[in-house]
Amino acid sequence: MGDTVAPDVQDLLDRAALRDLVQTYAAACDRRDGEAVAGVFTDDGRLAKYADRDATGEVIMERRGRAAIAEVAGGLSKYAVTTHFLGQQSVVLDGDRATGETYCLAHHHYVHDGAWYDRVMSIRYLDTYRRTGEGWRIEDRRLVTDWIEYRPVGTTAVAPAWAAAADGPAFRPLP
Repeated sequence: MGDTVAPDVQDLLDRAALRDLVQTYAAACDRRDGEAVAGVFTDDGRLAKYADRDATGEVIMERRGRAAIAEVAGGLSKYAVTTHFLGQQSVVLDGDRATGETYCLAHHHYVHDGAWYDRVMSIRYLDTYRRTGEGWRIEDRRLVTDWIEYRPVGTTAVAPAWAAAADGPAFRPLP
């Protein structure tokens, strides 16, 4: 059997690779790994955050090229911890190019006036992808925020005793 892959199998492989690409981006953001964040983009890639929900209006942040994109991860260091939780992804494949939309709930934990909060952002990534010699990469990422909610974060100090005991010392409030 040769190297030829059936079109439906190639479609599944491409979709899995694109899902892995956005998951790599999310994990790299949470680890503040700028090189890994930049590595999911093409050399001339673009990352832009828009003020509006349809990503056609004012651009409030833009980075072009891997070096500039790598700096974005450092901006998350103002938070004690972040978790980018990915939801559904829709992709339209067109040979060595693709477009996609991925939903994300991004949690950002921080302290304000001695209390812990979670800045929860409902994000959509509107992406253009290109297959390169390195594999699939993001050519253009338009980040839009649908809503933001600020939530107080409970601590083990106010948790029921059974929960605090079950959580263990690793989950005590951050210093």
